[in-house]
Amino acid sequence: MKAMQLFIPQVVEAAPLAAMDLPVPEPQASQVLVRVSVCGVCHTDLHTVEGELTPPSYPITPGHQVVGVIEYVGSAVSGWQPGQRVGLPWLGSTCGVCKYCQTGQENLCPQARFTGLHTNGGYAQYCLAQADFLLPLPDTIDDLQAAPLLCAGIIGYRSLKLAGVTPGCRLGLFGFGASAHLAIQVARFWGCEVFIFTRSSGHRQHARELGAAWTGGAEDHPPHLLDCAVSFAPAGQLVPLILEKLRPGGTLALNAVYLSDIPTFPYPLLYGERTLRSVANATRQDGYEFLKLAAEIPLKSTVVTYPLNQANQALLDLKHSRFNGEAVLQIP
Repeated sequence: MKAMQLFIPQVVEAAPLAAMDLPVPEPQASQVLVRVSVCGVCHTDLHTVEGELTPPSYPITPGHQVVGVIEYVGSAVSGWQPGQRVGLPWLGSTCGVCKYCQTGQENLCPQARFTGLHTNGGYAQYCLAQADFLLPLPDTIDDLQAAPLLCAGIIGYRSLKLAGVTPGCRLGLFGFGASAHLAIQVARFWGCEVFIFTRSSGHRQHARELGAAWTGGAEDHPPHLLDCAVSFAPAGQLVPLILEKLRPGGTLALNAVYLSDIPTFPYPLLYGERTLRSVANATRQDGYEFLKLAAEIPLKSTVVTYPLNQANQALLDLKHSRFNGEAVLQIP
């Protein structure tokens, strides 16, 4: 099978992913073999390729927004059959027995393994998945539209929940890439007034097209204080700028698997029972809820397609914000 693999982390300008011909993997008893149709390209992939996230071993095949069809099921798998269309998200497996797994917080499991980081992901024609962590895809959402939902969408949805978004509130979104362009559609469906903060003029225009009430930069001040906010940018220096725009009692959720250091800031920015919290991964329940909601709204993913062998270029364009929405690899 064809795959794009990382042997040594490097800046993406060096085109670190290598095209490989590999044997098709064989599933273990609890796994399925998925024939990949498309795979989304995520900032987390970029962090992995450039070495900010470290897999347990190399080479590794990135990609964790995988849409495909089950080719083969392991001997212990029930509930899935060959021919079914499925999605494989970032959360690839958990231990199932720790206190986090037992209390609905499996995203915090210390034994969690993540697709495209601990196990080979979807930048390939085939990949393996633990059957219990597959997500069923609504029939009304096609493959290209579904790929961004499997990470950008799900984690954005969890971020909205953890930020305390309620119908009709004033919400700030900082950074307007793959996740935010889906989160704004959810928030608008809930009747929220959404303020978008981004450096890119193209992203600001995209945000206005999707219903933003106001757009500007992180240093700008919106016409109202925010009830809650989500930062999608991996930039810790934005935190003080966001807190100053947040009303007392509001929450800022940081949706970043990797974040540069947060600088010191004066306590009054946090005082007034403001909350600052991180968002760590997502649960299967988040996936079930979000995909149902995505079909109901219905969400429209903005996608730019690349062939598999141009994965390096897709990551480079992502790094430099050269497109709206999300890049999606089409697998031959």
